[in-house]
Amino acid sequence: MPELPDITVYLEHLQSRIVGQPLEKLAIAKPFVLRSFDPPVSEVVGTSVRGVRRMGKRIVLAMDGDRFIVVHLMIAGRLRWRTIGAKLPPKGSILATFHFPNGVLVLTEAGTTRRASMHLVRGEAGLAAFERGGLEVLDASLAEFEARLRSENHTLKRALADPRLFSGIGNAYSDEILHRARLSPVKLTSRLGDDEIARLFEATRATLAAWTERLRTEAGKNFPEKVTAFHDGMAVHGRFGEPCPVCGTKVQRIRYASNETNYCARCQTGGRLLADRALSRLLGKDWPTSIDDIE
Repeated sequence: MPELPDITVYLEHLQSRIVGQPLEKLAIAKPFVLRSFDPPVSEVVGTSVRGVRRMGKRIVLAMDGDRFIVVHLMIAGRLRWRTIGAKLPPKGSILATFHFPNGVLVLTEAGTTRRASMHLVRGEAGLAAFERGGLEVLDASLAEFEARLRSENHTLKRALADPRLFSGIGNAYSDEILHRARLSPVKLTSRLGDDEIARLFEATRATLAAWTERLRTEAGKNFPEKVTAFHDGMAVHGRFGEPCPVCGTKVQRIRYASNETNYCARCQTGGRLLADRALSRLLGKDWPTSIDDIE
């Protein structure tokens, strides 16, 4: 799922391409993607894009007439830009196309599980319904970060990825943040010391800023096409079994549902292996408790 760094770079490229441009046509290729019925598509066609913004992991196009188009890419949704006359992505992947005088913005989704969505809404009041309330860490103080972190008692992994607590952070960057902060993903927020909170705050800001700049540089002048949750250069996310870039220990994982948490046992948990719900239950007392037991 695209998170804050990816969405930020998307917005920068949308800003230079579509802001000020009239939306000549909005074609809905897959009816399920449009989750609203009022205002109708006809109310935004012919109006111009006045701005773009991020709401958590959602992309918002502000249109003339106080209308907004809200796009949530979810896990496999992506945006593509094609100049006039250029070949569009494969037809089966296209959810919607936004036609402008200078090109076509294409909303696509890979796979068969359709989760990406688009809403058309009227006014800031209508837009407020999509606000989850998460703190924008890059704009926050340490005190604000600490207050939000301590407001509920969760594991650090869950807290960072909760859109009600923090804005724009998901499964991928929470792994990277916790590795940088040298903190266990399952440590409870209520058990954090002041120094650990300060370390987590700095790691969160540094990770998001560094990856935003890196993705910005990688895209250059081209619209970002390689938007993925698994980037080369990540320390632990998606790198199960590969060496930690800090200590060389093999990266471990915890699987749950369709997600997994990646971490370094030596850097983050004092050498302790975290229990995988399925595998540790299967192995029972044979489940290794230390990274030294398997290396």
